[in-house]
Amino acid sequence: MKPVILCYEKCTTCKKALKWVEEMGYDVEIRPIKEKNPTVEELKQWHEKSGLPLKKFFNTSGILYKEMKLKDRIPEMSEEEQYQLLSTDGMLVKRPLLVAEKGVFPGFRQEQWEDILEK
Repeated sequence: MKPVILCYEKCTTCKKALKWVEEMGYDVEIRPIKEKNPTVEELKQWHEKSGLPLKKFFNTSGILYKEMKLKDRIPEMSEEEQYQLLSTDGMLVKRPLLVAEKGVFPGFRQEQWEDILEK
């Protein structure tokens, strides 16, 4: 499976991550998160594979997250409700989101991406 990076073209962190991936010579698929937001099934698989708390998959600095006042609402939601919410709009999902055979990581941290990506 070719690694996939879900990203938003106007996101500066996404641009930085894609530039780094290109410079390192990784062969990845780029998926626009706004146009092809993750499904509930994908989110469940990725969350499980990541080993991270589900809250790490939310774009907490995003406008939509703030407008919806999710900081207060998420703690009261079930995981299923959170998956459903994340699947409604790619802008709610932390990006860039790296999905690879070895793991899944929301956000860009070079060390974690190096561990997950293979040349």
